Amino acid sequence: MSKRYAVISVGTNSTRMLLADVGFDVPHVDATGSIGTRIGEGLGSEGQLGAEPMRRTLDAIGQLYRQVRGKYVKLFAIATSALRRAGNGDEFLERARDILGAPVRVLSGEEEAEASYRGAITALGPLRGERVAAIDIGGGSTEYAAGTSTKPEQVFSCEIGAVRLTEALPALAGRDGAVDAETIERARKMVREALAPLHGSEPVERAAFVGGSATTAAAIARARKGTVDSYPLSRAELQAVLARLCALSLDDRKKVVGMRPQRADILPAGIVVLDTVLETLKLDTAVATAADLLLGVVLQHRDATATSAGEGKPVIAGSRTPKGFT
Repeated sequence: MSKRYAVISVGTNSTRMLLADVGFDVPHVDATGSIGTRIGEGLGSEGQLGAEPMRRTLDAIGQLYRQVRGKYVKLFAIATSALRRAGNGDEFLERARDILGAPVRVLSGEEEAEASYRGAITALGPLRGERVAAIDIGGGSTEYAAGTSTKPEQVFSCEIGAVRLTEALPALAGRDGAVDAETIERARKMVREALAPLHGSEPVERAAFVGGSATTAAAIARARKGTVDSYPLSRAELQAVLARLCALSLDDRKKVVGMRPQRADILPAGIVVLDTVLETLKLDTAVATAADLLLGVVLQHRDATATSAGEGKPVIAGSRTPKGFT
């Protein structure tokens, strides 16, 4: 039976859309969309959303909503780190509701981690009792969740992300040319401090990365344009991509095969977070996957619906990325 759900998500860096049919064991993704809006620009820890970031994000919400309107049985609208921190977030949420005809739910860091985990584990194949983790590196925060089934047993939200780290260390953006080793080391130190909650986490056997930093780094490592569905991304590859980007100016970064131009200024910061996470978890590789927070939101709804209907345990997708991620 077809069950098409739509999700519109307002992240610190991008506003995104997913239309998926979860009436199958392996969800079928009918449409995706992503617009770089950077609503968290200049926000800081407890600042105000700027008028221009709000305008372009609301425009993107309208554009993405028009693509899915009339095609779903249920719409989920969510927001993450920037709206958690913004002092004037209510103003934005009211305007977004007027566009969508539905409220936008601001996820807590823990809720975001749990939903990202539910989406990401579909890329890891059937779980057989081993402990796995999902790490969502966003623009404003990094979410971590780990467990042995569809529901994580441990979740953390760390106050570091690709946009926030770049704003803290503007040299990472490459606008003034190559990034020196001292700046990279300062970035690593800041990330290690922000990831302190992970130091006491239980060991995991496998991990998945979600978020634009991970999928873009994977695309560059593979020298492939477009979205990478699922790719085992090693620390060696991350460090090679980081070194390559840091040697280039911002304009030259945008020409690298696999780069999304809107992400060129913040990707080195995102890679530092990715690599430091693996260092902290004592892992060499994590699967970078496009199956992320948005897919997790609809799968959580399907899981809850199936449980309440007495249909048994939720299904964990098999060893392939959900259909439609291209």
